[in-house]
Amino acid sequence: MLAGVPLFAGLKGKQIKSLAEAFARERSYDSGEVIEKEGGSGVAFYLITNGSVEVRKAEKRVAKLGRGQFFGEMALIDKQPRSATVVAAESGTKCLVMPVWSFQAAVENDPKVAMGVMKELARRLRETTNALSE
Repeated sequence: MLAGVPLFAGLKGKQIKSLAEAFARERSYDSGEVIEKEGGSGVAFYLITNGSVEVRKAEKRVAKLGRGQFFGEMALIDKQPRSATVVAAESGTKCLVMPVWSFQAAVENDPKVAMGVMKELARRLRETTNALSE
């Protein structure tokens, strides 16, 4: 599944295998279940494998993410509290969970992973900027 995720596009078999081992477990969530809370500490990176999540800022939905998309990276990169609340949008939502130390190692050791994270951060920043200017 990881090989089909845009973030990991271009990685070779050995890199994908190493990354797969870095994900500690897969967790399931019910609709409406809070996965991460705004203001909380960042201890994991999440990759959605099934279902979808809503990203909320002060109870307002700012994004909806689905299979193959990820969240939780910002707090791990800048070591600041979570910037938004993430809630499962449907029952059966599943995420692979990668602990902070594994995420940092993946980003530091593989420039393609780091570049993928930066590209997605840039895309989200542009999307937010456009939404604010409307």
